[in-house]
Amino acid sequence: MSIFDLRVETERLLLRPTSAEDFDAFAAFCADPLAMEHLGGVQAPSVAWRSLATLTGSWQLLGYSMFSVIEKDSGRWVGRVGPWQPHGWPGPEVGWSIASASWGRGYAPEAARAAIDWAFDALGWEDVIHTIAPGNVNSQAVARKLGSQVLRTTRLPPPHEVDVEVWGQSRQAWMARR
Repeated sequence: MSIFDLRVETERLLLRPTSAEDFDAFAAFCADPLAMEHLGGVQAPSVAWRSLATLTGSWQLLGYSMFSVIEKDSGRWVGRVGPWQPHGWPGPEVGWSIASASWGRGYAPEAARAAIDWAFDALGWEDVIHTIAPGNVNSQAVARKLGSQVLRTTRLPPPHEVDVEVWGQSRQAWMARR
């Protein structure tokens, strides 16, 4: 089985590796000022393509990356959620970004729970972090729902070079809550 055949399911969502078929929805997400407010700002389609290619390439290089989040009922792409740790990153992250049209439905915590379970079970991670912009109250609320807490602040490596809060928890703490 190829890693690109991987599927993680929740009650309402399908998480699968990113692919070229996601590009139109991904580019619309990257063009949305609300969705991109804490992710470096809107991206032109050519930059969104490179971002999607980076996520897809991470699956090949590392065996993991953010999943595309698909709404089961409609088949719509609603975001990206999952493990992420590019070179120089402050730790093994499970991050989330949901398209603004799908905010308020609980998709971020639902998908993040499944992705954290997968990272601990399939990847053997001992800790998980979430890098969150200090003003991103929505993501802070998701992190709290997941049982994470602020561990420290740091500066992300280039090209990001922004200060973030590092939220997280250990596998042991996660398993105790689950």
